[in-house]
Amino acid sequence: MAQIIIRNLRKDFGDFTAVKSSSFTIEEGEFFMLLGPSGCGKTTTLRMIAGLELPTSGEIYIDGEDVSQKPASNRDIAFVFQMFALYPHLNVRQNISYPLKSQGMPKRQIKAKVAEVAKLLGIEEILHKPVSGLSGGDRQRIALGRAIVREPKAFMMDEPLGALDAEFRERMAEDLRALHDRMGATTVYVTHDQLEAMQMGDKIVVMNHGSVEQFGVPQDIYDWPATIFVADFIGSPSMNFLHFNGSVNAGDSAVALEGQVFEIPTQLQSCEGEIVFGIRPEYVSFDQNSLYRGDIIAAEYLGTTQIVTLQSRNGTLKSRIPSAEPASVGENVGLAFNPRAITLFDKKTGAALLSEGNKGVLDNG
Repeated sequence: MAQIIIRNLRKDFGDFTAVKSSSFTIEEGEFFMLLGPSGCGKTTTLRMIAGLELPTSGEIYIDGEDVSQKPASNRDIAFVFQMFALYPHLNVRQNISYPLKSQGMPKRQIKAKVAEVAKLLGIEEILHKPVSGLSGGDRQRIALGRAIVREPKAFMMDEPLGALDAEFRERMAEDLRALHDRMGATTVYVTHDQLEAMQMGDKIVVMNHGSVEQFGVPQDIYDWPATIFVADFIGSPSMNFLHFNGSVNAGDSAVALEGQVFEIPTQLQSCEGEIVFGIRPEYVSFDQNSLYRGDIIAAEYLGTTQIVTLQSRNGTLKSRIPSAEPASVGENVGLAFNPRAITLFDKKTGAALLSEGNKGVLDNG
């Protein structure tokens, strides 16, 4: 296990800046997610931590040692790729044992370590088989085994489940998290899938255009997004956004939206101009006494719940309600918003106006 500290990390490729002054700390034993859309800089960040790319500037500390300009071979890091990268001419046992043979470890010790890893991953029955005829899930387990057998300080995983189909992907995500918990290893995991990040991660860094938009535990990122980008990227469906012109003053506890006054958590910053009113679909309910109304334009049945899409005067929004609740296309309904779940954003900067002191109010209230 190892703590990893990133300070002002930057990577330029000619005139293009892939990562811009990123800073965060990965604690020992954490399952840490680097999350964001394609091209946001998450894989480049991972490659710099692993030593496959050297930073243009900034510092990387692994277990207290500055490794910023050291090659990958001197960092004691194991890397797991999306495409497995197995040796097709070797069987499962030979693939897993390859790093140990390269280190010159005695055969008896190699055999014991491979057996231990195979038992951990549940692949004891296929050690003698060639890798070419195995399923994607088994091949990914072998790739993990080859990384685990080295007992490195940390694991770097670049979308390791991306090549699997949906069923295998979900099962492997559960197995991978359980494996991490048993080993207590420090793991840095790159993904573009926000559901995967929320399901597996202890901490998440959300990146966009090379910058860190938010860093924290999954629930804080979901409940209290720091920017419009994070609020839109996290959640399925994502947060609703309603636009209105007005002003917010420090200490305000209510906001008027088309004549309807909504209670809000106390705001930290003042803002004038266009405000973006954010609310998650599960905190939008129907209330025929409400003056703020919308027309139902679609309803999607999801078993115990349904996602209802509505058109309001300030934009389209979605509501997640029980499937038994009536919702007919074309119906005009009153809308109520849970005041504890409202986040206001400055449209110009994209930053949330909510104060740090109100984080956790959904749990406490």
